[in-house]
Amino acid sequence: MTRTLRTMLVASTLAALAGCGVQPSGIIYGSSPPSGAVAPSARTSLYLVSDGRLAMIVRPAGPMSRTEALALLAQGPTQEERERGLTSEVPAGAAPFSVTADVSGRTVVTASAPAGELSDLAVDQIACTAAPEGGQVLIIGAGADKGPVVCPLR
Repeated sequence: MTRTLRTMLVASTLAALAGCGVQPSGIIYGSSPPSGAVAPSARTSLYLVSDGRLAMIVRPAGPMSRTEALALLAQGPTQEERERGLTSEVPAGAAPFSVTADVSGRTVVTASAPAGELSDLAVDQIACTAAPEGGQVLIIGAGADKGPVVCPLR
């Protein structure tokens, strides 16, 4: 191979490789990084009452069991929710609750208050909050039961 041919081959290879790489650039300035508090990503749904009807509300919360969600329901609406006209038919005395599943797969909620004394709206609030994915709910309390019921919003 002649020296001229070798020089041309090396020059064409270098030219081809130079066109494929990242070209140098000056300093690129970006905007400032995000700042501030990070909003909680986990939320829980509760079913309160608005004008005599069920209303789903979403509260920011960490991971929460159905038992904990029912305890929030028995505590009633927050001040802000009350100002928006939301109420709860679930009495505070219904808590604490326990939530299990029976052999048929339905959700069983055991309340501390007699189930027979719960209003129809309270039963619906409990059913929707205890079984957010749907399905039958049996509410037991003080030897009485209500149900099985299904959340009417499903």
